Amino acid sequence: QRQLVESGGDLVQPGGSLRLSCVASGFDLDYYSIGWFRQGPGKAREAILCVHSTGLIKNYADSLKGRFTGSRDNVLNTGYLQLDSLKPEDTAIYFCAAEKVCAPVGGWNLSLWGQGTPVTVSS
Repeated sequence: QRQLVESGGDLVQPGGSLRLSCVASGFDLDYYSIGWFRQGPGKAREAILCVHSTGLIKNYADSLKGRFTGSRDNVLNTGYLQLDSLKPEDTAIYFCAAEKVCAPVGGWNLSLWGQGTPVTVSS
């Protein structure tokens, strides 16, 4: 059974950092791009970035570029999202998804998705 499991979400103070993980099982993540998304309370899903199978990054949200960084470890079958300089407005459920390529923002609906990990930024 193919699945993605996110972890690393937590309660963090403003200005803090977190590293989220996305572990794939049941398939080889090497051949897939990893998309990161988030959905804040009462908000629509927002695309953050995509880490191509080669490691190249496609940023979907210019406003988050510089604070959020994507990476991957194909040996561990895992993708990562580093969150720095966190703000209260970054509070959201963070999701990863796998797709053959870094699809356009609207091209992830039929991808394999994880269940999400919650991030709360509050003092």
